[in-house]
Amino acid sequence: MSTDRTPPSGGFTLDEADAGTTIAACLRRRLPDRSWNDVRRLCESGKVRVDGVVATDPAARMRTGQTLSIEMNAPRPRPVVAGFGIVHDDAHVVVIEKPSGISSVPYERKETGTAMDLIRDAWRHGGRRATATPLYVVHRIDKDTSGLLCFAKTRLGERGLHRIFQRHEATREYLAVAEGDVTSRRLESYLIADRGDGIRGSTRHRDQGQHAVTHVTAERRLRGATLCRVRLETGRTHQIRIHLSEAGHPLVGETVYVRDLLREGRQPMTAERLMLHAATLGFVHPVTGERLDFRCEPPADFNAILRRLEP
Repeated sequence: MSTDRTPPSGGFTLDEADAGTTIAACLRRRLPDRSWNDVRRLCESGKVRVDGVVATDPAARMRTGQTLSIEMNAPRPRPVVAGFGIVHDDAHVVVIEKPSGISSVPYERKETGTAMDLIRDAWRHGGRRATATPLYVVHRIDKDTSGLLCFAKTRLGERGLHRIFQRHEATREYLAVAEGDVTSRRLESYLIADRGDGIRGSTRHRDQGQHAVTHVTAERRLRGATLCRVRLETGRTHQIRIHLSEAGHPLVGETVYVRDLLREGRQPMTAERLMLHAATLGFVHPVTGERLDFRCEPPADFNAILRRLEP
């Protein structure tokens, strides 16, 4: 028996004996030197293709006439991150859908698993050098918020996008589920980093805070809450969360801006995630001048909670 444990890179055409058997069984039949665990790992690591398409399930059933091939140099398949996707990628700008629970950027030196890491991982598995292109931060969305987020890829793009966000020229609209019977309104205040109890909030002294304006449109009544469409006129840290909480309607799933609610003896509505989703993002391309408008639907975890709250 041969001791060469490197499988041939050429393809096998499956015959009648393979019909209805698993990929693992087909490989084991042709690679008797390899154990069952070996052939399963070949599949799970992305080395096996069926009719030219990567096949990672060793238990998938086969048909006569299909071609089975092995590529030992193929990269390991990219883990699927629910709610993540690249929606636009050009020479200067990349726009993504960020899942809830993922930081926009590293907040600690060694933090990994951020939105920037997901972009580079997607590039790497697309055959591009993941670290050859820089990513410049031009705006952020909260870790617990899902939705559209953009980065610049060049200094020219960074300067232009920074100017757009600084001047509040980008179109940004969110879907939010807030507690209680919310009415459509305009919310305006001056935000400060510490209102005196260690959390962000508003001040009556305009010379001490950042001007913030939020436009809230009530869309649909839910059980104990309201689905709202929220447009940012300015984009400050936690602006939507603070404004709605201070109006007596904290977001469902909110864990930070609920102290006033607790002081009133009310318990906040809990959820597996913060019910805030960056649904639209629009701006004029900082280099080409083209108008770019993006929209992304809420992810599955947002919709699952929304369904539970339906009256």
